[in-house]
Amino acid sequence: MSIEPILFYIFSTILVLASAAVVTVRNPVYAALCLVLAFFTCAAVWLLLEAEFLALVLILVYVGAVMVLFLFVIMMLDINLVRAKEGFIKYLPAGGFVAFLILIEMAVVLGPENFGIEVTGEPLKHAADYSNTKELGVALYTHYAYPFEIAGALLLLAIVAAISLTMRRRPDSKYQDPAEQVAVKREDRVRLVKMPSENKQ
Repeated sequence: MSIEPILFYIFSTILVLASAAVVTVRNPVYAALCLVLAFFTCAAVWLLLEAEFLALVLILVYVGAVMVLFLFVIMMLDINLVRAKEGFIKYLPAGGFVAFLILIEMAVVLGPENFGIEVTGEPLKHAADYSNTKELGVALYTHYAYPFEIAGALLLLAIVAAISLTMRRRPDSKYQDPAEQVAVKREDRVRLVKMPSENKQ
């Protein structure tokens, strides 16, 4: 027995535990760190599948950029955990129902008749000059060209929506106008008041 199946089961176990910790730990910083561990472990699984480009992109883009921003935002925000837990019991039935549906879908998709080495077979061993980056590009821009463009348009729409939500005017927020600050004059900043002196008896 080769070492690859053993590494796959080790990385898969760590990935499942880290993913479960993301949604179960109470501290948001710990949840983000568990998500970083899940990304690293998923990249290791992709390396076993000879998908080096996807593994490197996952580490460089998500772990190196996105998750660092997540950690900065989480640590800079003053998150009130007590207030966030107030509606837990209220939304527990709906959340349990959605979780039950997800479990059924995963059982259908990952069932023994649709998943496993016996069904899919072992990954093909490619030559040393094989480029999965080229194969990925050919698949994206030929067979999946329209879904790829639609996904890009949806991401652009999401970015514009997020920016518009952050730029909305709030009644309790204070804003500064740089044009008014630059155009201010000396007379507007200081006002000299001349008052008569008081006669002391």
